[in-house]
Amino acid sequence: MDAAAAAQKRKRVEQEEEQATTDGLDVLDLRAAKRLLLGFERRLRDNLEARMKHPDDPARFADSELALHAETDRLRLLAGAPELFPDLVPLGLASSLSSLLTHDNADLAAAAASLLADLTDSDDPSDLAGVQALADALVDANALDLLVHNLSRLSEADPDEAEAVHHSLAVLENLIDLRPHLADLVCDRTKVLRWLLARVKARDFEANKQYASEILAILLQNSPANQKRLGQMNGVDGLLQAVAMYKSRDPRTTDEEEMLENLFDCLCCVLMPLGNKERFVKAEGVELMIIIMKQKKSAYSSAIRTLDFAMTRFPPACERFVDVLGLKTAFAAFMGKIPVNKKNKNESYQEELEERIISLVASLFGGITKGSRRIRLLGKFVENECEKIDRLMELYTRYSDRVKAETKRFESLDLDDLEMDDDERYNRKLEAGLYTLQLVALILGHIWHSGNSQMRTRIELLLRQNKLTKDDVKEILQEYHDNIGDLDGPEEKERAQGRTKEIIAALS
Repeated sequence: MDAAAAAQKRKRVEQEEEQATTDGLDVLDLRAAKRLLLGFERRLRDNLEARMKHPDDPARFADSELALHAETDRLRLLAGAPELFPDLVPLGLASSLSSLLTHDNADLAAAAASLLADLTDSDDPSDLAGVQALADALVDANALDLLVHNLSRLSEADPDEAEAVHHSLAVLENLIDLRPHLADLVCDRTKVLRWLLARVKARDFEANKQYASEILAILLQNSPANQKRLGQMNGVDGLLQAVAMYKSRDPRTTDEEEMLENLFDCLCCVLMPLGNKERFVKAEGVELMIIIMKQKKSAYSSAIRTLDFAMTRFPPACERFVDVLGLKTAFAAFMGKIPVNKKNKNESYQEELEERIISLVASLFGGITKGSRRIRLLGKFVENECEKIDRLMELYTRYSDRVKAETKRFESLDLDDLEMDDDERYNRKLEAGLYTLQLVALILGHIWHSGNSQMRTRIELLLRQNKLTKDDVKEILQEYHDNIGDLDGPEEKERAQGRTKEIIAALS
């Protein structure tokens, strides 16, 4: 036997012994985990060498790739021992797995994504430090960029590669969950937003489209930077195209329904920056939402929520809403004439929808301050013997009673034990419905401020019937005035407080 053959035999014996020590393990100690990692790295190195020696002859490196795949699968044992990750990271765990993501063999890249999805997924708080150590090392090893690059090179027409896409998205989700700041980083360094947007615009529904909508919503949720980025890449129009597929039909499954809710979540997030509100109006988003409401499908409430985001502190959207005859549709919802289905029989659903439509009407009054549009808006409260003012007062008394009950409840508690300061008290009242009560009072104030004698007479009559006075409404509005924040800047805060002062003065 020559020296080369003897060396090959020794190597084979070592590998068989190595496999025997790791196969069948349920719990790893650090020594066994290191052997696993070293075995994987040896297989990875052997494969790379074989590919370099025989780049044009796949048959010469096929066996090494099968062996590498098997060794990658054995690394799944590490998922049961995340406490070992901080010791394995310096030995190359993250860097080796990240390098496998770039492998020319898509099956091996897919195996790496699947393994990383397992290793970064843990709900046990005791595992957090270990998994975070791995997450940080993966970021340092450029794994985010490699995962996103893989998304573009994988073909979802192949079931195995479609599964690899799912695993790649799972790794992204896990890393962002572990390190929330990565939501901005991955969008800044990669083209993930563009890929996700293209994915959710696809016509056919399947699992990866749903997952893409979920990841997109996560990336947009608390990131003004990502919201602006998506808007700049024509993302508002793209999301409108995606939801437009459901303007006249309902989702067929609960998974498809969840995807549609994710898409509307994305729309609402992306409508936070002012520039994206402008894009929404230009892309005829207001018209689309009104069409969806008129069709009375399952996206009905989501359309109202989206309009609420679009019209809040943005007069052009309010004006477009009136111009395209949205008032009739909105006030049907305001009067409680909503489509009935399994979903909206839920009490919390109906309450949320009610609060959204109140907010929308308040935005209309805030955004349309004069002219024929203002006259048309006020005219709605005169129709049918002022029935909408009756509805307003019904809402006012209901939310007022709820806030009073909550206030009475926590005032009866031992506040020394609760350590409840003024901010906490105010937040408790907001949770009980104070903000919606303030908006109802604001709408009442706008109507009173118009000076219309018929509507004023109606408001005074209803206040007396409910043993209330204008002072009660003023008190609510004063509390609203005193707590207007400066999230939209000091100028917007000053304007909002000025408008509220005018209304309070008119009620005096």
